[in-house]
Parts: sequence; C-alpha cells; structure tokens
Amino acid sequence: MSAQPFDNASPFTEVSGDQQNDQFLPKEPMDLPTGRQALPREPKDLPLPEKELPKEPVEIPSTTTHEEPKPTTQPREETYPRHEVKTMLAWSAPGRPFQDHSRQYHMSILLIAFLFSLLAFLFSQYLLIGVIWSLVFMNYALTTVRPHDYHYRISTEGITLEDYFYLWEELYDFYFKHVQGHDVLHVRTRALLPGELTIMLGVMTKDHVRSVLLPFLPYREVVKPTFMEKSGDWLSRNFPLEPRKNATNK
Repeated sequence: MSAQPFDNASPFTEVSGDQQNDQFLPKEPMDLPTGRQALPREPKDLPLPEKELPKEPVEIPSTTTHEEPKPTTQPREETYPRHEVKTMLAWSAPGRPFQDHSRQYHMSILLIAFLFSLLAFLFSQYLLIGVIWSLVFMNYALTTVRPHDYHYRISTEGITLEDYFYLWEELYDFYFKHVQGHDVLHVRTRALLPGELTIMLGVMTKDHVRSVLLPFLPYREVVKPTFMEKSGDWLSRNFPLEPRKNATNK
C-alpha cells in the first residue's frame, strides 16, 4: 500500500498560536457599553444661565434727573415731629422747712447742753463738750435764720432746683412728708449722691404735684419711718421743749 498524504482539514493539522487566538475571539464586535457610550448621546434640555437672561436690555429707571428743580416760594413742611420742652409746673418756696420757736425753746436747749457738758467734764471728755456746743450753735442758726426762696420747675425733661437740673432717667421715685407743718416732696435719685431731693411745695398742693409726676416717676404711697425719725417724734411728744400751739391758744 502506498502512503497517502494528509489532508489540510485533518484534526492533526498543526495550527499556529495566532490562528488559535483568532478562533476564540468573536467574529463581530459585541455591543458593550463603554464609559463614553453610557452617557446620553444628546444633551438634555437643562436651563442655561445665558438662556434665562433677557436677550434685549431692560431699561432701568435712573435715579438722577437732569431737570433743574423749580424754585418754590412756599417753605417746606417738616415730616418729623418737633420735640418741644414744655414746663409743667414752676413755683418758688423756701429751701427747707422753717418754724418760729419761742424763747423757752432756746432756753431748754441751753439747759440740756449745759447738763451734758457737765457730765462730759466729770469724765474728762473735753472733745465731747466741743461737739455738744457746736450742735447747739448749729441748731440756733437753723431755727433763727430764715431760708431764702428757691425756684423749682418740673418740665417734660426733668426737675430743676435753682441751678441744678436732674433728668428723669437720673431719678427713681417720689413720696410726700409733712414736716413742721409743711408739705415736702422727696424725690430719690438713682445715684448715691445726692440720694434724695427735698422740695418744698409752698402754694402747690400734693394732689396737683402728684398728677404731674405720675407719668414720669413711680409714686411710693407708704414710706416706713427710720429709727431717727421715730426717736425724734417720741422725744417731741413726751419731752416737748416748748408748749404746743394748741395748748397756748386755749
């Protein structure tokens, strides 16, 4: 038997490496989405900033005008309210309470001062003796020299006492007292000094002054007396230095 040559299509035909790789690859490309192919091919209709702006320029009214203002003969009226300082009350009264005393009052003061000075001399308290007689002299000056009249004024801005002016913001409250037969207005201040303003009402009544001060300051209806005031009232009732006027009139 003669040997027959092998056919090219036999399974034993040798195939190169490139041909083997080509056999396993697909003959047609597959439609796999890539990075660029995943994006939409046509852009979406999104509003652009340029499209939102008007195509034609808009006329903006200018604030400045080239026309000259016409002269007006009438004066311009003020649009804001005019604030005026208005005087509510004004009067003149003595600067402090004053009461005339009899000769017996001064003699009683001298007798009491002499007795206390004698006790101080026995205990060798010479400095105390000087203090006692200085108080006697001050009392004599206050009870014999009449005070001069002060000018008081209550306005929409505050209270004026002669040359001193106090704003409403500097004052705290007010109340009334009856001292030596006179009605006295006491106005307390927010600051430590002077602390309190003593104003004699004179011809003014308490009801009238109260009605004027209430829109600006709170009114203290009840004022508790201090220890010194209680002691002075007790001494004046139990040990009067002069006879009372009611007793003398009888």
